[in-house]
Amino acid sequence: MMEFKTGIFTVAVLAIVLSSPAVAQKPKSPPAPSATILPPAPAPAPAPHHVDLADLLSVAGPFHTFLDYLQKTNVIETFQNQANDTKNGITIFVPKDSAFAALKKTTFANLTQDQLKSLLLYHAFPKYYSLAEFDKLSTLNPVTTFAGSQYTLNLTYNMGTIQVKSMWSNPKISSSVYSTRPVAVYEVNKVLLPMQIFKSDPPLAPAPAPAPDAKASDVTPSPTSGKSASAKAKAAEKSSSYQVGAGVAHYLALAISGALMLLC
Repeated sequence: MMEFKTGIFTVAVLAIVLSSPAVAQKPKSPPAPSATILPPAPAPAPAPHHVDLADLLSVAGPFHTFLDYLQKTNVIETFQNQANDTKNGITIFVPKDSAFAALKKTTFANLTQDQLKSLLLYHAFPKYYSLAEFDKLSTLNPVTTFAGSQYTLNLTYNMGTIQVKSMWSNPKISSSVYSTRPVAVYEVNKVLLPMQIFKSDPPLAPAPAPAPDAKASDVTPSPTSGKSASAKAKAAEKSSSYQVGAGVAHYLALAISGALMLLC
């Protein structure tokens, strides 16, 4: 009986020892997750190309007068910021130097700084329009310009000929200087003149004086020179007559002398 109890006690002790944390087998930890390989990041998109309007207008044209006004009023910066907006863009109507020269100088010299700015902004739309889009755009007249809702233009499109009508001028687009979205620059043969700035039609510059004619003395002889030539001609005639008379007298003398010698 004692041996049976001893055996049970031994088994119990072994069970307790084997079930203790120190002896029990530790559970296996899960394997570490494998590193995820990400695809390479795409290269950054190239920066958009911006057209430098000052450089463009300085080499095209000639548009020196218009560019000079843009720079003096800082409107060139307003146009450039809009040109850099790839969503809307800009359309500019640029008069040639001859268009400004056709108007009297006081037309622009008498304008205030704000009026001059509005006049320059009046020459642009705050959106890009290709030449092909003017056909549809002309059906939306009047079209608001960069100068504001009061400064509008009326467009006409007739068989490819585009005219941009303001109150006191109706120029046509004579050529496309640059037209790639978002920037369009078109040459016009007259300055756009809004009634908000000019209450009447600005006067034209006086016509240039005609070239002076050649001096009369260079073409026709003067009366004095005519008289001098006549006197010279008469003197020559007298001299010739004298020479002829002297020769005749000499021959007569010889003839008489010969006759007298025969008589002797």
